[in-house]
Amino acid sequence: MANAGLVTNARTVIDYQQFGKYVDGKTALVAQGGGQRGIFTSGVLDAFLLSNFDPFDEFYGTSAGALNICAFLSRQAELGKSFILDLTTDPEFFHLFRFMRRKQYLNLKWALDKICDYPYKLDIDMGRRVVGHRRAFAATTDVNTLKDHYLPMLQEDWYQVLMATSAIPTLFEGTVAHQGNEFIDGGVSASIPVQQAWRQECRSIIVIRTEQYVTEEPKLVEDEPVATESPTWLRDSLNNLQLQWQDKVEQWSNDWGSFFESRQAKADTLKHAEHLKLINGGRWLFGAGDIYRLSHLFGERFDSGLADMLMVHYQTYSLTSEFLKTPPDDCFIWQIAPDQPLKTSSLLSDVDDILHDYQVGLDAGFRFVESYNFAKRHKALFSSNTDLWQPHQAS
Repeated sequence: MANAGLVTNARTVIDYQQFGKYVDGKTALVAQGGGQRGIFTSGVLDAFLLSNFDPFDEFYGTSAGALNICAFLSRQAELGKSFILDLTTDPEFFHLFRFMRRKQYLNLKWALDKICDYPYKLDIDMGRRVVGHRRAFAATTDVNTLKDHYLPMLQEDWYQVLMATSAIPTLFEGTVAHQGNEFIDGGVSASIPVQQAWRQECRSIIVIRTEQYVTEEPKLVEDEPVATESPTWLRDSLNNLQLQWQDKVEQWSNDWGSFFESRQAKADTLKHAEHLKLINGGRWLFGAGDIYRLSHLFGERFDSGLADMLMVHYQTYSLTSEFLKTPPDDCFIWQIAPDQPLKTSSLLSDVDDILHDYQVGLDAGFRFVESYNFAKRHKALFSSNTDLWQPHQAS
């Protein structure tokens, strides 16, 4: 982890001297989505607020991550927690069996209307003042191109922006029309919008994850060449990779079409308990998982359009994971993540599990603030004692 660091609720892994080379650069906060697993992010950001910690120049969030960033910028501690704990657990927001009978979709409008009113009252005006000259964006997906699109948050259209970034396909009815385009959940194309922060020349990037950080050993295939060097991330190469994957969407759909069809027959035999397991487990657009998992849940509604979204999500998430493991040499990436898998799921989580994961986020947030401040002090101490040549010195 030469130019990357990790902070969880239980441990810190970082090269402080290496981070010192980037600490004074443009700094971004990136928040992953995750549905109710966003309660971890709520805890992290509440720890930031309680510590009066905000060194960021730009903000990027997806779905629940975007909402949590809005609460952070509005300086409203526990607002993100209340949104998840009070509103997303209410049957008016989502009811599994009503959804299965196709009588009720994810009711984002109800939840956002609630968060705008007392006793919650998201303070948009305060958020705008806090942002000031800085920038904050929510990741969305253009439904026609399936490419990521970034909409400014806390502007006059803030309500539509939050709707667009959270409009989970199949769970949310339709799309969100905005500025002449149709948008769906940003998790399809940018579940962790860290590459966008890098493209905007942020060089110190803090990423809040809603998944446990796992170090995976590569699985070698017989006669497969072994990579001996880390990949070199160039802006052009990254964009070209994404474009190539986008161009292959139609081909993937055709190749997998018969595979999906063979599993649709199994949907009719599944019981409600299995539906509950599938919607409550797996990461769907909140991470990545087996590419065919939702075919069982949606049965005949699982069409080529949803297959396209899953394919794009799977590939872009894989690219992002590789980017996080081996960041470009010109930036440093901190990841804040739970040390163990969160107890919450995307939806239908128990209240006790939500409260547990909020505390995990608080612990991780306080640990990160302590580590970050130590890194700043370490750099100041190192700089004051160094005899290295400085740019203003004569050669």
